[in-house]
Amino acid sequence: MLTETNKAILKLEDRHRIFEEELYPHAEALYNFAYSLVMNGADASDLVQETYTKAFRFIDKYISGTNAKAWLFKILKNSFINDYRKKSKAPGIVDIDEVATYSDEEGKGSTTGFVDLRQEIFENMMGDEISIAVNSLPVDYRVVILLCDVEDFSYEEISKIIGTPIGTVRSRLHRARNLLKEKLKTYAESLGYKDKRK
Repeated sequence: MLTETNKAILKLEDRHRIFEEELYPHAEALYNFAYSLVMNGADASDLVQETYTKAFRFIDKYISGTNAKAWLFKILKNSFINDYRKKSKAPGIVDIDEVATYSDEEGKGSTTGFVDLRQEIFENMMGDEISIAVNSLPVDYRVVILLCDVEDFSYEEISKIIGTPIGTVRSRLHRARNLLKEKLKTYAESLGYKDKRK
C-alpha cells in the first residue's frame, strides 16, 4: 500500500535524497548484472544509465525503505528485455508501470552488498571456465543463476524481479545448475574433483 508521501509526487530534493541514499549505492552490482547480460562494457554502462534514468523518472512509485536493489534489478532486467526485443524485432514491450509499482513489503530495507564477478575472476577465485559456462547459458537461466547464486536474492525476490511464479524460478534455477554442472564437468575433473556417484 502506498504511503501518503508516495501518493503525492515527491519534491525534487526528496527525489535526490532517495536516489543518493537508497538507489545509487547499488550501481556496481547493477553494472555486474548488466555486464553478464550484454557481455560488453559499453552496453552494460548504457543499460545501467537507462536503469537509473527510469528509476529517477518513476521514483515517486518507489516506496522508500523497501528493497531498492530488487526494484532496480527489475528495471534493468526489463530494459534489457525491451532492448533485446527491439534488436530481434520481436513484438511486445515490458510495461514500466509493472516495475514502478514493485515494492518488497515483506522485507523492508535493502542490502547494498554485492559480488564483483570481474574482481573474483581477476583474483583467480573464479576461473575463466566458470564465467564462460555461466555466460553460455540461455538468458533465462543465466538471469536466475546470477540473481540467486551471485546477488543472493531470495526466490521470492527473484520471482518479483523477473515476473514469474516462485515455482518457475526454482525450476529454472534447478535446470541452470544442472546445465552448469554438465558444462563444468571436465573442468572440475581437471582440478581433481571426482563424481561421488560413480
